Amino acid sequence: MKKIISIIILFATISVANSCKDAYEIIQDGEFSESATFQTVNDMQKFLNNTYDRVDVSNEIGISSVFTDELGIGSQNGGQNVSLYNFALTSGNGFASGMWLAHYSAINSANRLIEGAKLITPTDKPLAAPFDNFTEKQAYNSILAQAYAIRAFCHFQLLCYFSPNIKDNNSLGVILLNKVPAVSEKLPRNTVGEVFASIESDLNFAYANINPVKLSSTSSSPYKYISKTFIDALRARMYLYRGNYTLAEQYADTVINTSGLVLTPAGTVVTNANGVANSAFYGSYTVASTSPYKSMLQDFTRGEIIMALDRPVGKAAIAAQFYFNRTNITGGPYMDLSRAVYNIINVPGDVRKHAFIDATAKIDPNYESYPWAQYLANDVLCIDKYSGKAGTANGAELMSDLKLFRLSEMYFIKAECRVAANDLTGAALRIKAVRDARNYLGPVALPVYANATAALKDILTERRVELALEGHRYLDLKRMGASAGVTTTERHPKDVEGYANKNLSITDYRFTLPIPSDEINGNPIQQNPGY
Repeated sequence: MKKIISIIILFATISVANSCKDAYEIIQDGEFSESATFQTVNDMQKFLNNTYDRVDVSNEIGISSVFTDELGIGSQNGGQNVSLYNFALTSGNGFASGMWLAHYSAINSANRLIEGAKLITPTDKPLAAPFDNFTEKQAYNSILAQAYAIRAFCHFQLLCYFSPNIKDNNSLGVILLNKVPAVSEKLPRNTVGEVFASIESDLNFAYANINPVKLSSTSSSPYKYISKTFIDALRARMYLYRGNYTLAEQYADTVINTSGLVLTPAGTVVTNANGVANSAFYGSYTVASTSPYKSMLQDFTRGEIIMALDRPVGKAAIAAQFYFNRTNITGGPYMDLSRAVYNIINVPGDVRKHAFIDATAKIDPNYESYPWAQYLANDVLCIDKYSGKAGTANGAELMSDLKLFRLSEMYFIKAECRVAANDLTGAALRIKAVRDARNYLGPVALPVYANATAALKDILTERRVELALEGHRYLDLKRMGASAGVTTTERHPKDVEGYANKNLSITDYRFTLPIPSDEINGNPIQQNPGY
């Protein structure tokens, strides 16, 4: 745990580092002790805001999109991601290391808040702004609840990617960090069952006490903070991944029926003779799209988003995983949307054909006839799912909020649970509901499934396109690919024509991420098989 301990020491101090020695000295000039940091509920809220700031899923989006079949190498690629695209995944991989560090950083911050809160004894007195209508005790409990929920979410993310089998309680899990550890403490990997027991305990406390309150910030959108709906959605996903379809369906139903959200409609889409949507559809940084679905992706409106991570100007830019400068063909697209994904949504009326692809993209109907180098130059599927931060005049072209949970995922979870219950029509109705919402020409035909395998394959396909570039595909292939009759990644032949490794079996050991080498070196724990 030495690597994580180093991070804990670093974040425990609120001071300016003047030398390398400051990175490892435990007592530093200007350090704020816990007793100085946590004196009031207002102090707790400020620390919570900092904890939210540490939650990040950009590494999940990176590893999932590059390693599977959501992307192709772009026309301006100069070697970016090529090794990972060739399935070279080692313990030094930046996405895996970044994910490990980011989540334990957020967990550590949550733990420090939980520990520091013990120094405060809240009363029933009413609080002034920004805690209007809350007593001190209510605000105190709600802040703690959000910290517990963040800790649960981050532990769950780590389990999903670094545990070989999250359905087996005895399988190797990750390091359970539900306290502030001592500097010299070395912690082992816990079992899956031990980590999930802690996650469930954290969520139970969070659900019983949540009533979010927050200070003024760059965003006042309530869906960017923990809520009961977020916890229900997390539980639905968690129990689905665990294979507990009864509970997964229960919580998905709760979100669908009580969240107040509806599937975001496509709206009206006007296209020109070349099939490109008009400028009103694409909008701009200061003008929202006329399509409710596109407007949601632009961060102008909430739409069906259950929770998103706010990414104001100054934070890491998610579209920088695909572009050098800006989200169009002049911005240096070094990764393109996969041709295979585009072909699925390239059907009459599917709004995603326009919402996911920039208006400047080069879409060549003769792409299959070209040599590979010419294909890369002539068929440039510029990604526009993260089109830039709403409300800024070209100031944050690569920045967009990160969507943690959307209502469409709850429909997919419901559909998968209906297959488990042998209700194939019920599954088809949920898939049709999402497709209807995404089609601007009107309702689509109800799918008819011959068997459970066919149903699961269609669900997997719909998840592939609707949740593209949101960090789901890697886990989806691993957990349900075999049941859906999908044995490998499904890259388009033209996207991999120039590469030795075309696709990868979903049973390959690389569908579990390696424990980062920095962690292994500092805290000798068991590495995952194959690495």
